[in-house]
Amino acid sequence: MTTKAFKNEKIEQFKKSFENAKVAVVTDYRGYTVEEITNLRRNLQKADCDYTVTKNTLCKIAAKGTNFEAIEAVLTGPSAIAFGFGDEVSAAKVLAKFIKDTKKGEITGAVLDGKLLSADEAKKLALLPSKEELYAKILGSVNSPASGIVYSINGVMSALVRAIDAVAKQKQA
Repeated sequence: MTTKAFKNEKIEQFKKSFENAKVAVVTDYRGYTVEEITNLRRNLQKADCDYTVTKNTLCKIAAKGTNFEAIEAVLTGPSAIAFGFGDEVSAAKVLAKFIKDTKKGEITGAVLDGKLLSADEAKKLALLPSKEELYAKILGSVNSPASGIVYSINGVMSALVRAIDAVAKQKQA
């Protein structure tokens, strides 16, 4: 494969990732061993994400005309991108945990909904709950009042049954 063909293939891969991703989190991956990157990739894949070491110029070309065009600002030095396909926070969560555990690398920025996020904003993204966590909280909130109503009705009904039973016993006596 010629160098030009290889570069064009890489650009196409990045374009596909940009088209399908909900978020792109950029990291400086210096200091990672091959084993660490492999483990990181596996953890990201479990979260419906992908991790790609990038050639910045090819990535910038692929990002042109997409919702991720702003990524150009954070593509400096050795960069790798975690593309999140499932939800907006999983990639940042997995990366933040990995960086904390290994004490290597750093998040340099992200692009979400066409907006560039600074390194600090991208790290804060990792603190947000995932969609599944939010759904669970919403369902808990919705269920909570309903459960309270059911318990209240049951309490009133049992009190009513006791009162009717007491009246019936009183009339019999």
